[in-house]
Amino acid sequence: MRVIIDADACPKEVLVGCITLAESYGLEIFTVANFNHVVKSPNHIVVGDNSQEADIKIANLTRAGDIVVTQDWGLAALVIGKGAVCLSPSGREYKPETIEFLLEEREAKAKFRRGGNRTKGPKKRQAADDINFQVALEEIISRKG
Repeated sequence: MRVIIDADACPKEVLVGCITLAESYGLEIFTVANFNHVVKSPNHIVVGDNSQEADIKIANLTRAGDIVVTQDWGLAALVIGKGAVCLSPSGREYKPETIEFLLEEREAKAKFRRGGNRTKGPKKRQAADDINFQVALEEIISRKG
């Protein structure tokens, strides 16, 4: 079991928490981001800044049993299909039985925006989000370990 982080849009608190927990459980950790991001982690992989390049690298790197941290629903669907567990930076575990609904919602919102409309962005990150993430990640590690 390894922890793989989509570091292009990962909050620093989540990144630090992942590194700390992975080290305490003796897990290997990888971060992947394009060269526009400065990321300090034990195993950082830098990719180009083409669209989806980090996601493709993460999908190719992921194996069954890994834990992937991302807020990208498309990437979550890919890694779940490979037998990995996927967790959002807010601590939400993406599940095989609900990922299709999220992808449909993403497509509906994109179509709405293409029509000239606007959708709300994500809520402002709260300290509780960091706590929820840490609890969820530790629970997944314990469950899989």
